[in-house]
Amino acid sequence: MPALILASTSRYRAELLSRLRVPFRCASPEVEETAHAGEAPSALAARLARAKAAAVTARQPGAWVVGSDQVAELDGAPLGKPGTRDVALAQLAAMSGREVLFHTAVCVSNGERHLEAVDLTRVRFRTLRADEIERYVDAELPLDCAGSFKCEGLGIALFEAIHNQDPSALVGLPLIALCRLLREAGFTLP
Repeated sequence: MPALILASTSRYRAELLSRLRVPFRCASPEVEETAHAGEAPSALAARLARAKAAAVTARQPGAWVVGSDQVAELDGAPLGKPGTRDVALAQLAAMSGREVLFHTAVCVSNGERHLEAVDLTRVRFRTLRADEIERYVDAELPLDCAGSFKCEGLGIALFEAIHNQDPSALVGLPLIALCRLLREAGFTLP
């Protein structure tokens, strides 16, 4: 079986992929993640997943590479990773009491074949007070997460509801779709 490489340095994605018990290693994709003018959030997520897989397959011929990206969408506009406390506070305040869409794309590629999927998760945030937002951000420091929260941690307390077909997608890697794509690529999964 060819090598499997996760084109990511995200510990969240690595933890998710490890659930499948398929040997893999991680490689940094080093891809610019800026949206193109007018690019829809779902198209951005798909483009970045492909770009990450392509960047690593170019350096690792013969391997299958998993690229993934997640883009949060509020009112049709993408929300990136906050990077700073102030941006995280502002993002969560903007999402308070609203529905936010999360597009999580995955691409499995060996340089010749590109197998892709995009998962959509709808998250309904409860109405959040400023002090709740500050306590959450200070407690979990979700500065490297699209949407400024970690649903696998304390961030779950921010929601009224989550609607999706794959609960792992909101964490950053849609495992149900990935299993299908890996089987298409020839990997054996239970």
